[in-house]
Amino acid sequence: MTLNATTTNPIPQRFFVLLAGFFSQLLCLGVARFAYTPLLPLMQQQTGLDDAGGGYLAAVNYLGYMAGALLASNLSSVTLKDTLYRLGLVLAVLSTIGMALTENVYLWSFWRFVAGLSSAGSMLLASALILHWLLNHKQRAELGIHFAGLGFGIALAALLVEFMLQAQFDWRTQWQYLAVFGVLLAIPAWRWLPKPVMSASSMQTTIADAPPGKRFIRLMLASYFCAGYGYVISATFIVTIVERMPGLAGSGNLSFIVLGLAATPAVLLWDLIARKTGYLKAVMLALLAQSVAILLPLWCSSLTAVLLSAALFGATFVGVVSLVLTMAGRLYPGKPARLMGKMTLAYGSAQVLAPALTGYLASRTGYYDIGLYLASAFVALGAVLIAVLIVTDQTAQQLDALSAAAVK
Repeated sequence: MTLNATTTNPIPQRFFVLLAGFFSQLLCLGVARFAYTPLLPLMQQQTGLDDAGGGYLAAVNYLGYMAGALLASNLSSVTLKDTLYRLGLVLAVLSTIGMALTENVYLWSFWRFVAGLSSAGSMLLASALILHWLLNHKQRAELGIHFAGLGFGIALAALLVEFMLQAQFDWRTQWQYLAVFGVLLAIPAWRWLPKPVMSASSMQTTIADAPPGKRFIRLMLASYFCAGYGYVISATFIVTIVERMPGLAGSGNLSFIVLGLAATPAVLLWDLIARKTGYLKAVMLALLAQSVAILLPLWCSSLTAVLLSAALFGATFVGVVSLVLTMAGRLYPGKPARLMGKMTLAYGSAQVLAPALTGYLASRTGYYDIGLYLASAFVALGAVLIAVLIVTDQTAQQLDALSAAAVK
């Protein structure tokens, strides 16, 4: 049964709409995108895929995500966004099963690119559609439940792969089972997000955009670039760093699972914090905490410290993403994907630069220490830029005042 505003279901429709986004995150990011990370070692063992090929496939996946973000930033039709969102769900399943049907690295690269496209649909198009529905139904514009799927998807992918490894499934069988599981996730992601209805009355109640000044946009893009730099270093190298630490071999996947589990409820927590402090102050706090999280493994090499670092990192990076994209939706309720796309491109450009630089530094020194210090410094700089906005920019002050007052 398709949900509508007059349903007699005692559970509010808002909850189902947010859950649609949650399940789309599980599918498009957890399965289609992040399952590749824990599966890569097995694929290398059983198919002969080397480190260069594995890195190439990861890069192509992110190129797909960047292409999807660029497309989303230039869409204005909410109906087209809805169509492409649903196409993204299909592509997520097809790209997952496609990985099981070949051992050709060029065909794999095609499917990883497609998976990247689908993840952009879940991150940006789904966010825009959910915000569109919430604002037009006079609901609070928060994406906590939606983005909780990102963290849970990371942990779920790692747990599923670990379970299938224990069952001694080969790489091909694992991709096949993941595709079947993806079909199950696609059903609520498809059915629970209502198609947008652009009637005359709904168009009249649509909230007008309130675009900020160019200075606000420039500083936000710079800050989000810094956040992306810090995110990709830990997200890319955390398993390798942990595995190379004395006495912690075999704990890399555990740190990845902890990271995802910590990210799952953290989005809801940052929503609550933002209600009290405003969006920008919440982002600044999250960035400061993330900067500390990146440095923890350098200060203490115990398993407890490493897992605390992973948990703090997971709890903060997803909070930053959720808060920034939600803020973009509040500034541009009519066309939220436009600013979301620009912010994602800033975040993503750092993810192209940072791994290459960090890998180069590690190859020259034999350690990731310099890369981690640099990542932490970038994230701290991002927090400083937000602080400058809060103190000096009128739009920033008004935005934080409105977001803090929204619950009163």
